[in-house]
Amino acid sequence: PSWPPPLLTVSLIPGYFLEDFVDMLCNQKLHQSWELLFHHSVVIVCFGIAVLLHQYVGFALVALLVEINSIFLHLRQILLMANLVHTTCYRLNSIINLGTYVVFRIATLAWMTRWLFLNRENVPPAMYAVGTAGMAIMTPMNIILFYRLLRSDFFKSSRDVQREKEQ
Repeated sequence: PSWPPPLLTVSLIPGYFLEDFVDMLCNQKLHQSWELLFHHSVVIVCFGIAVLLHQYVGFALVALLVEINSIFLHLRQILLMANLVHTTCYRLNSIINLGTYVVFRIATLAWMTRWLFLNRENVPPAMYAVGTAGMAIMTPMNIILFYRLLRSDFFKSSRDVQREKEQ
């Protein structure tokens, strides 16, 4: 029997995050990657449940909207590694990154949290607990990352400005 395209799409996600998880374990120091490893663990569990039970696939597909912003987060990292921070490309990416962050991360997580709350009677207690825990972990992590991006790309400290003048 063949799987419907939405389930097939969702089934690829745990494998991708598992591969990235193992890569980080092998190639990065734990103190540098623990937040992402934790994030990946939550994603693997949540998407794994959707795949194994063939349920909540639509919810998982909505969660994939978050990955649209990942394009700009990854481009930001590439531009940082290439030392292109003071370029128009970096600045433009920073603005798009922030916009897509609000739309595809913050708004998506807010919608998912709202959906879970409004449908709590229709979701089995164990799945509701997993979903609630997942949202309780992902939402603060994303708010903290948003703050770090704002601080880094838009609100330079006086120390950072002084350091740039000295270079």
